[in-house]
Amino acid sequence: MRVISGNYGGRKLKSVPGENTRPTSDKVKESIFNIIGPYFDGGKCLDLFAGSGGLSIEAVSRGMEHAVLIDKDISAIKIIKENIEMTKEKTKFDVYRSDANRGIEMLAAKNNLFDMLFLDPPYFEQEIVKQLEKIMALNLLADRAIIVCEVGRKVDLPNEIGLAKQFRSTVYGASKIVLYEVVSEGDLEND
Repeated sequence: MRVISGNYGGRKLKSVPGENTRPTSDKVKESIFNIIGPYFDGGKCLDLFAGSGGLSIEAVSRGMEHAVLIDKDISAIKIIKENIEMTKEKTKFDVYRSDANRGIEMLAAKNNLFDMLFLDPPYFEQEIVKQLEKIMALNLLADRAIIVCEVGRKVDLPNEIGLAKQFRSTVYGASKIVLYEVVSEGDLEND
């Protein structure tokens, strides 16, 4: 695993040992970023099931200003911190050990607003629809925010979740990447 492009491009990333975390492969990561925009002009991203932190580190490498990474597994948190150390820009990252639902509540209390959201929960723990509804109800996503969900290939997510509209769904091996964009209420009225 490595950072594919941007300021940290080519640098190696460590993986979380064991079976509980399955990192997004470099091929899938590259495909995701080719679709959502290869480079960014600022913005803030949230990685709710961060694992090794690869997706958020890639986003910051490509121009996101800041990333918040949340994972409940202590060994994942250790690897995330080691991977962030490699960037030599630790101030661009906040790392929290928490389960996703408590993490959402904590971020709402801090009045965070995110331009990108990564949701890659373990396949057996997926509550993506409920979590997205909660994130939107707490106004944690900016208009036009991009949501990247990684699910099992047989999982079907709805075309719309609140103000999030699905614009792409692609299968890669055992995984499916489902992409949403948050639209404003005004955009919905014009449809």
